[in-house]
Parts: sequence; C-alpha cells; structure tokens
Amino acid sequence: MNFFFVSLGCDKNLVDSEYMIGMLQAAGYRMVSDETLADVIIVNSCCFIGDAKEESINTIIELGRYKTEGRLKALIVAGCLSQRYQKEMAQELPEVDAILGTNAYAHIVEAVETALQGHFFTNTDNLCALPKPGMERALSTGLQRYAYLKIADGCNKRCTYCVIPSVRGDYRSVPIEELTASARELADRGCRELILVAQETTLYGIDLYGEKSLHRLLDALNRIPGLEWIRIMYCYPEEIYDDLLLAMKRNEKVCHYLDLPIQHANSGLLRKMGRKTTKEELVKNISHIREVIPDIVLRTTVICGFPGETQSQHEELLSFIDEMEFDRLGAFPYSAEEGTLAAGMPGQIAPEQMELWRDEVMELQQEVSADKNELLKGSELSVFIEGRAVEETNLYVGRTYRDAPDVDGAVYIRTDDELMTGDFVRVKITGAYEYDLIGEMI
Repeated sequence: MNFFFVSLGCDKNLVDSEYMIGMLQAAGYRMVSDETLADVIIVNSCCFIGDAKEESINTIIELGRYKTEGRLKALIVAGCLSQRYQKEMAQELPEVDAILGTNAYAHIVEAVETALQGHFFTNTDNLCALPKPGMERALSTGLQRYAYLKIADGCNKRCTYCVIPSVRGDYRSVPIEELTASARELADRGCRELILVAQETTLYGIDLYGEKSLHRLLDALNRIPGLEWIRIMYCYPEEIYDDLLLAMKRNEKVCHYLDLPIQHANSGLLRKMGRKTTKEELVKNISHIREVIPDIVLRTTVICGFPGETQSQHEELLSFIDEMEFDRLGAFPYSAEEGTLAAGMPGQIAPEQMELWRDEVMELQQEVSADKNELLKGSELSVFIEGRAVEETNLYVGRTYRDAPDVDGAVYIRTDDELMTGDFVRVKITGAYEYDLIGEMI
C-alpha cells in the first residue's frame, strides 16, 4: 500500500511529519513521491497565519480530487489546521477521511487503517502528548546531514496575535535523558548538525525541573560523538539568561547563533501584542548577549502593520533595526487570526500599507546585511557543505555557523576537490553579497 505525504508549515511540524512517515513505513506502507501512485495521502497542515491556512486548505482540496479521479482510497489531514477547525473540516471537506490533531500523530497508522476500512477517524483531544524515544522517525533532512530536535511543545505565552496555545496546548518539555537518547540516534544516523526547536526554547525545562534548563541540555548534547554543530532557534529575548550564554561559550559544538523573534521595537505596540518586554529591555538584553559572546549571530523577525501601528512607530522600528544591526532578519505583514484578541482590536491596517512597511524593513535589512557580510571578507570560517550548487560542476554550496538552513544565507565555493554533503571545510571569504558569501578552500 503506497502513501504520499505533504508537510506544511514550520520545522516543528516537520518533526511530527517525520514521526508519522517513520511509523507508516514501519507498519509496511511504502512512501511514494508521485501523488497519482498513492493509495493514501496525508497532509500535515498549518494555520499559523492566513497564508498558511489558505495553503493548507488549497492543498487538501487539490489532493482530494484524486479520490474521484484516480486510485486514492483515503485522505488524512493532521496538524494545526485539523486541530483548530476539526468540526468545520468534517462538515465542509467530505473528501477527508481522518482528522488528527497536533498531538495525535502517534495514531497515524490507526487513522489510515480505519479510513481504509471505510470508517471516519478523528482524534483531536489530547494536547499533552510528546514524542518518545523509540518512536519510528524518518529523516526528511537525512541526506543533508542535519536534523531538528523538538525539545518542547506548546506555549504558555499569550501573545494577542497568536493561535499557537489553542492548537498546541500549554508548554511542556521533553526530559533531558529522552532528548539525549534521540540525539544519539540522530548522530548515529549521520546527523552532523542538530537544530533545537520549540515554540520557545529558552523556557526549556521550567515545567520539569522548576527552572530554565536549556544550559543543562546543551551540556549533555555537547558530549554526543558525531555531532559537530548544535544550533538554537526560537528564543524569547526576555528569557535569555546568563547560564545559557555561558553554556554556549563553554560547549564548543554550540553555534554562537541565536534566533530572537522580537516582533517590534515600540514599547506600546509590544504591550498590545502581549509581549513581556520593552524597547529599553531589548536594547539592554541584546547588548548583554553581544558583550558575553562577541561573535554571536542574532536572527530576528518583526511584524509590520499590527493593529493601531502608526507611521511614527514604524519609523521607530526602522531606526531600531538600523541601530541594532541584526545579522539576520525576516519581516512579515500582520495576519488577523480569528479567535485572537488582536483580530478584534481597532485600527486594523490596510494590506497595502503592511506590504509597504514590510518592504521598507527588508530594504533596510538588505543594506545592514550587505555591510556586515562585507566585513567578513578575508576571514576564515568553517563551512558545512550541503552539496553541489550546480550538478556536475565544481561549485559547491555550504553554510557557516552564521546560517541556519532554509532561512539564512549560503557560501559558494569553487574547488576541484571532491566534497560530500556533511563535510566541514575551512574557507577564506573572498566575496560578499547582501545575503550570500563567496569563498575559497584553505
């Protein structure tokens, strides 16, 4: 029996997808890359913002037509969209045969088998589950030699624009011993870079150990043979603490890289967003991080067009970005999500204005990034090889510790040496662009 799998949304969702694929393969199902050959199609959906919700719905409808046109016997929908809209989906998408919530992915085999028997399956009740070591997991990133390790799920923050707590539940950490077991297995399977993800990584362990414990996890992961890099994503800036920064310094495998989604720089807007920080605290925290780890690379994201935002507040954000000089930055127009406090706030911004502000932010960041990359010319960096930039040529593409996969820049290297994906090589930077670098082998 063949199945086709579509994973939408974030890297946390991708981890859930990899578990579902692994469990289906262990049960004897064969994964195919052509949906027309599938007996079963599974869509792991996303609904974080409007565009993601629309993409999920369109994907379900598009793949659902194979039930009437071809051999497709069952269509399964999992993830955030099915958790948030399970009733609407059951009523309005008759082509869907099973609905799995965000924490019901361990039931994927049961869902498929029930659907193939002609019965509707639904499980969206449990918002407390966590992946356990020993669960089968297929690595969609395996050939690229990196993997995501989801260290926690859910969120206790209540940002006024966000639906995550309602679809993912409260914050809950995976115990350190279980994470190290999973990390060892990933390293044994060839993983060289481990990327720690959660809705918020900085609060890791507070529910299990009574205090923030990401530094303890880093100490444990750093001892695992085979791993070369450990990267941390999704850190709330106000939750960064000194033990974490010191652990990043003493553990040589931990990349000096932090992803700090600030969302804005105006204190009034931050308060309306439900964020627990101010502009002054952001400046203080960022300055402290850079003081403790001088070569730290900081990535952030901002929202443009939050309800009530003024031209003056937008210009304040631009000045802040110019002053702080983030190494990496992404900007997104605000998305009004039903059921959130922000969606009902007065002063909703026109889409054209949000797009204009977003473009202005990214144009500024392009200048900042170009200037910072220019400073790297002449320096020597370790580069993680991802493969050939162009097949059957001697041009390779890789990443430095400064770059997370899929969201940051790359380094292009021309060499007659035969390089393999996952190799680490020393490179001298010889050229710089807005986001990417040119280097030569040392």
